[in-house]
Order: sequence, then C-alpha cells, then structure tokens
Amino acid sequence: MNDPVQLVVIGAGPGGYAAAFQAADLGMTVTIVEKEANPGGVCLYRGCIPSKTFLHAAEIISEAKHAKTFGVFFSEPKIDIDKLRDWKKSVVNKLTSGLGALCRARKIKYMQGDAFFINSRLLRVKKNDGTIEELHFQKAIIATGSRPAVIPGLPQSAHIWDSTAALEMESVPAKLLVVGGGYIGMELGTVYHELGSKVSVVEMTPGLLPGADRDLVDVLYKRVKNQFAKIMLETKVVKMENSKDGITVFFLDGQGKESSEEYNKVLVSIGRKPNSENLGLENTKVKVTPRGFVQVNDQRQTTDPDIYAIGDIAGDPMLAHKASHEAHVAVEAIAGKKVAFEPQAIPAVVFTDPPIAWCGLSETDAAKTGREISVVKFPWGASGRALTLDRLDGLTKLIIDPKTERVLGLGIAGVGAGEMISEGVVSIEMGATARDLKLSIHPHPTLSETVMETAESFFGPSTHMYKPKK
Repeated sequence: MNDPVQLVVIGAGPGGYAAAFQAADLGMTVTIVEKEANPGGVCLYRGCIPSKTFLHAAEIISEAKHAKTFGVFFSEPKIDIDKLRDWKKSVVNKLTSGLGALCRARKIKYMQGDAFFINSRLLRVKKNDGTIEELHFQKAIIATGSRPAVIPGLPQSAHIWDSTAALEMESVPAKLLVVGGGYIGMELGTVYHELGSKVSVVEMTPGLLPGADRDLVDVLYKRVKNQFAKIMLETKVVKMENSKDGITVFFLDGQGKESSEEYNKVLVSIGRKPNSENLGLENTKVKVTPRGFVQVNDQRQTTDPDIYAIGDIAGDPMLAHKASHEAHVAVEAIAGKKVAFEPQAIPAVVFTDPPIAWCGLSETDAAKTGREISVVKFPWGASGRALTLDRLDGLTKLIIDPKTERVLGLGIAGVGAGEMISEGVVSIEMGATARDLKLSIHPHPTLSETVMETAESFFGPSTHMYKPKK
C-alpha cells in the first residue's frame, strides 16, 4: 500500500486550486482530482471568465452607440462571431494553462478523472483514459462546484440553451427568450442584446434579480426595459414545444392570462445545483442537506472529520471569491491553525449595464430580521463624474447602524459598481463608521466620491446634494 497523500482536493475550480496551491505552499503532499486538463473549474471554463469576455465586447458596442449623444459617431459595428468566440477561448486557455503551470511548479500530482469515496480515507479515481486507480489520503477537500438547474419536462432541442451552451455562442439568434431574471440570465441577455438579438426575459417573481434591494434593481430595470423586447414579471413558463424555426413557449401571468410566442433560442437560467451526487458520500460520515449542499462548520469541515467542503457545494452564495476564501480557511484548519470562515461582507456583482453590486447587510435582509438601520443614498445625478460620462443612471447607498454609526452595508448601481464595491467590503470588515468614510478624502472627479458623499448625507446635507432640515 502506498503512503497516503496528505491532502486530496476533488475539483479544481477557484476553490479547489486555491486550496491545493496553499496546501502545497505549506509543505503538504497534494493530489488534485479534476476532469479538465488544467485547473480552472466552471468559473474559468464555462462561467465567470467567458461571460466577462463577451460582456466586455457588449460594453464597447454599447459605448459606441451611446457616444452619439455627445457628438462622437461610429458606423454600425461589424461583428465577427468566430473571432469573438476565438478571443474568449484564448483568454480561457491562457488562464487555465497558466494554472496548470503553477500546479506543476508546486509539484502537485494532477489526476484527470472522476473521484468516488470508497470510505473516509480511500478514493477510487476513474481516469479519463478509462483506467481506475485507488488513492489513500489523510484529508480531503471536496470542491466539486455546481451545474445549471433545469426545468423538468422540457423537450429535447438544440434550441434550448443552458448558460454553458449560451457561452459557446454558436450563433446570435434573432429572437432569444431568457427564462429567469437572475444575474446569469441578465448578464447573458445583455450580451446577446448588444450582439443583435431581440431579447425577452420572463421571471416568475415580481422583479428582476430577486433578493437584491429594489432601488438598486430599479436603476437597471429603467434601462433594460427600453432595450429588451419584453420583460415579463410574475409570469411562469407552462411548457415548451418544438416548432419549425425554434421553440414555442407558453406563458401564464399573475392574472391567469395565457399566451405563447415562438423564439429561435431559449436560455434557461433558473439557478444552479450543487454537484454532490455520485461522489460516494454515502460511504462516509458526510451529511448532505435536502438541497444537495454538504453540511460544514466554520472551518469548512464536514460531519466527517477527515473531509472538508468548500465553494458552491458548501452552500450559498455560489460565488468564486467565496470559494477561494473558504479554501484558505479549510487548508489552514487542516494545518492546525485556529481559523474560521466568518466574513462580514461577501460582495456580489451583477455585470449588467449598468452593473449592480452590494456587500454586507442589505436593506432587504434588514427588513426581514427587523434590524434598525439608517439608509442614506446619493443619486448620481449629483455626481460631476457621472455627468461627464453621460451616465446619470446610478445610485450609491449605505446601510448604517444609527446608534454606533458603523457601516453595515454598501450598495451601488451604476458604471464601475463592481470595481467600487471593495471599498464597502474593507469598510465593513474593518469596522469603519460613516464618519470614517466622510473624513476619508476621495479623488475628484470620480464615481468613488459618491461613497464619501453618501456618508456625508448621514449627518445632513452633503456638498453636492442639499436636503432641507425638516
């Protein structure tokens, strides 16, 4: 019997490879089991990175159209889909091959295949070449990620996409229906709209981006309602049928009215499910929730003391940066350090146009728990930088504890929101107060100034926004 590897990591996404790399840096012998040829996971191969390459192209197209409002005119863009697709592939290949090189530099053993737990210390690995190898280990980290959720009963059709298929960009359909108004659906809807599709969105809840604060979402809604063909809220998809040129979709709205329409493609984007099946977890002491998440403690340790879980499989939010931070906690716990995963602010960013970002306590969550908060807002109509960009469709808001003045949350809707939200993360994690933000000099003219001026508004009128005393 071979000596057991100190740590095996199952899955090499942003959580898995971060865990493996840190463990190797701490001197552990590490093995990764992963289907793909290189680390990267869904994020790099079929998620965050591919979508952002396309969103960058969409942003350029949008900016070119918008420039005519201040006297700069461009001709209609010519879009080479093959070249755009190749650009996406080149970005993915550079990142994943780079991670492969880092893996080899750290002398991590890389097994390409599927892992199955025989027991709490033994894996069976079915390699991609069909051979099977047993792997003894001391500790394991499960980082198998998630996959797109599906609607049961849909017809078999190449005209029905999930997010993975949409990112292959085989074509730009004339008419596209996005089922689900969450962040994935809205981001991909934005891409295809700018590339020339007539995009419609159907969402069964009363608003887009369920769970986000409505005032932030309203900034996005006001823009996309004039861009998308239709936004159907409080509407269910009853069924889909194959048609001559695509898919016929049947709807039922909140008033009980039925309707139908034909689309060339339908993107089903209704969330994601954790990949906790077919791992042999029943052969261990690991417990799985009814939703398919693996139960973990603050160290990301499962109910089996030798097995840890991180990333999408360990619970919401399903975000790459959350997985990476969980990875560090799990590895340090395995190394015997006193650590816990207890973030005060995990940022979320929706890369639409305009983007929306938030971190910490939201107004929506505060209302659910009955927590007393003060909400202060700064509309971008009062921002000089927003005016120079001709993008006044923005809002910055702070959630503040009215007694201690501590910053509890930050929300931003507007250009560059994803880049600015980190100021909120640092403020919340460091226990900053509204006064701290008010007194921190921000550069002028910038959009980040809106955070400072929002903090000023907590104490009364800010420099560029006057509120009469009541």
